[in-house]
Amino acid sequence: MISPPTQDAQALAAGGAGPLYRQVYDRFRGAIAHGTLKPGDRIPSARALAKELGVARGTVEVAYSLLASEGYIQARGQAGTVVAPDVQPQHAPPPAPAIASDEPSDGPGWREYPGVRPFQMGLPALDAFPRKLWARLGARQLRSLQSADLAYPASGGLDALRIATAAYLQVARGIHCQPSQVFITSGYNGTMRLILQTLFEPGDQVWMEDPGYPPTRALLEQARLEPVPVPVDQDGIQVSAGTARAGRARGAIVTPAHQSPLSMSLSLPRRQALLDWAERQGAWIVEDDYDGEYRYVGRPLPALKSLDTQGRVLYAGTFSKVLFPGLRLAYLVVPQAQAARFAQSARLQAGAAPGLTQAILAAFMAEGHFGRHIQRMRRLYAERRAATAAGLNAALGQRLRIEPQPGGMHLVARLQDGQSDVALAHRMEEQGMYAGALSRWYAVPQQQPALLLSFTNIATQAQAHELGLRILKLMQS
Repeated sequence: MISPPTQDAQALAAGGAGPLYRQVYDRFRGAIAHGTLKPGDRIPSARALAKELGVARGTVEVAYSLLASEGYIQARGQAGTVVAPDVQPQHAPPPAPAIASDEPSDGPGWREYPGVRPFQMGLPALDAFPRKLWARLGARQLRSLQSADLAYPASGGLDALRIATAAYLQVARGIHCQPSQVFITSGYNGTMRLILQTLFEPGDQVWMEDPGYPPTRALLEQARLEPVPVPVDQDGIQVSAGTARAGRARGAIVTPAHQSPLSMSLSLPRRQALLDWAERQGAWIVEDDYDGEYRYVGRPLPALKSLDTQGRVLYAGTFSKVLFPGLRLAYLVVPQAQAARFAQSARLQAGAAPGLTQAILAAFMAEGHFGRHIQRMRRLYAERRAATAAGLNAALGQRLRIEPQPGGMHLVARLQDGQSDVALAHRMEEQGMYAGALSRWYAVPQQQPALLLSFTNIATQAQAHELGLRILKLMQS
């Protein structure tokens, strides 16, 4: 049932001239004429609308009578009153104005798209998520809901989820932590804001890998911090370059498991050098382990946090990329000595993630479904990674070279003919595909054009080959 765009009698009187019945009539007629109210839509009864608007019932009945006499609405007895099935809008509503944005049109994963686009980064294999199991757990949580569960959730996260997360990290990632060190957040941005507001002051310098995740740079600048781009090579972030550029920086944000976006792993000597620098300078290291579970050559590497003996590393992980982005849940493990400080800071943030969602995830983890899902996805991604690479190579030949990588959820495809990755990514977007332009991820401009292509939702080699042929046409146009 659809109400007119108004709230009360005072609003009616302020919003138009003439008697109140005429204003009600004008609003309904305008909504029908512009297509806001469509043929067959049910409208409120005169009694209900009069009560909602705070006017006499007779006022609404007069307006409805006038609308009915002109053929805009029809009374259907106990079925209520509806917009006449044969009425046609006078003209289509104007399109919504585009929202201005500073994001590049080929943005690397932070643009919003309806549905799932081929090669779209940041999305796990949504077709492989156990939706029925999740729905069953959700129904069970709803059936057992108590009045206390309806109160504000704990700012640091639901106890059951913090316990389950700590247990998982100890087994899977080699991180020994207490549940009190685990903070549940509403995604990567929430995690970063919690860290930045707790540990840093405006003007602090913070190392950031170059290339690196552009939203991280934007978050640092928003917090009035100074991002310091530090180059990476085949062993990860060059710690010596970081100390030369900003040896007294207050922090470093790194992706040790799979460098974002080039996917190499931070070598053990570099890990030790980074930890030594942080200890000497009293600096903080933020370890963004966004997809460390997915390694296809050997076993997943232990987290950098597992080597931290001085309490300088904050470990940031996400459930959104492992399960599904609509979950909007991530987690942060802080040093034991900083747990109370972060607890106080978390209470000052906008709010915790919904308690019901946290409860479902806690049950999903406690019953072993989380670990089994990761194992299934690791096998599936290895297959889809190989199939996607083979299909693209067959379609594009020498025009594109896919770099070998030990893990991750996307491919780095180097362009071999000097073509602009930004221009090609833009053309792919226009054709309903997705591609990240690697050059957009650099703070210091580089001449290394490449596309960043996720394989997680490419089901077969044939699908990858067909998409590759579409890319080939765009390259030739």
